[in-house]
Amino acid sequence: MGNLRRYFGLEDGAAYTGARFEHLGGGGDRLGVADVVTAEDLVAVQMLSVTVPERVSLDLLEGDLGRRMSTLLRAIPRELDMADAEAGEIERGSAAEWAWDLLAAQHGVAWVKAGKLLARKRPRLVPVYDRVVRCVLGSPSSFWLDLHRALRADGRALQHELLDLRERARIPRTVSALRVCDVVLWMAHHEDHRPFRCPGHGTLSV
Repeated sequence: MGNLRRYFGLEDGAAYTGARFEHLGGGGDRLGVADVVTAEDLVAVQMLSVTVPERVSLDLLEGDLGRRMSTLLRAIPRELDMADAEAGEIERGSAAEWAWDLLAAQHGVAWVKAGKLLARKRPRLVPVYDRVVRCVLGSPSSFWLDLHRALRADGRALQHELLDLRERARIPRTVSALRVCDVVLWMAHHEDHRPFRCPGHGTLSV
């Protein structure tokens, strides 16, 4: 719990910049902007140490890529938690998967940036996922589906544990269970992570 509180600046020291990811500008999933990628969303992902390339950013804000993303976002539930979703909402062929594929296919974006941008737009359904978390979990073949099963197993014990941890750490309720999970895993490993040949931990336990 201490790492979670430190991340959000609730212990001694400043918050990590990522603490502003979901809240910057009122959130990427707020009414009025939930189905469109905004300049605030592009700044928000920088709080997680990634930058969407300039040309892709312009296309998302003013071009055909943005219009295609809006079409897909309208098909992705805004207020649905991953633990409450059916697998069809996130598996191959879903609007969420198509949106991720569309973003990841852009030059200079790939899977980490695509996932973070999509998590900004649908923070309750799509998790932040990067190389540190992938390493902790032992490089799962299908992170979304593996996490979905874990959240729903044993009467949704993990989902309840994450929400309880959020309450005990006094983190705002606007921070999703998925984000709590991401922060816990990332904080546990980011200082020791090695880009190559890093053994990780291979667990979804929090």
